[in-house]
Amino acid sequence: MGVSYKKLWKLLIDRDIKKGDLSKMAGVSGTSLAKMARGENVNTDTLVRICTALNCTLDDISEIVPNGTVDNG
Repeated sequence: MGVSYKKLWKLLIDRDIKKGDLSKMAGVSGTSLAKMARGENVNTDTLVRICTALNCTLDDISEIVPNGTVDNG
C-alpha cells in the first residue's frame, strides 16, 4: 500500500495556494512537500500541521492506494 497526496494538490489549486505559501502557513519544509510530491513517506506531524493550516482532515489531503498506483500529480 502507498499514499497518494493528489487530494492535497487539488485542494491547493482550489484554494489558490502555492506550495511555498503552504510551507510557510503550516511551518513545514519545502523538502517535506517535495517528498510528498514524489509519494515518499513524511512524518505524521507534517501531515497534522498541513491539516491544521488548511483546516481539514487527513482524508481531505491523502488516500491509501494499492502499490503501483501511486500518482501524486
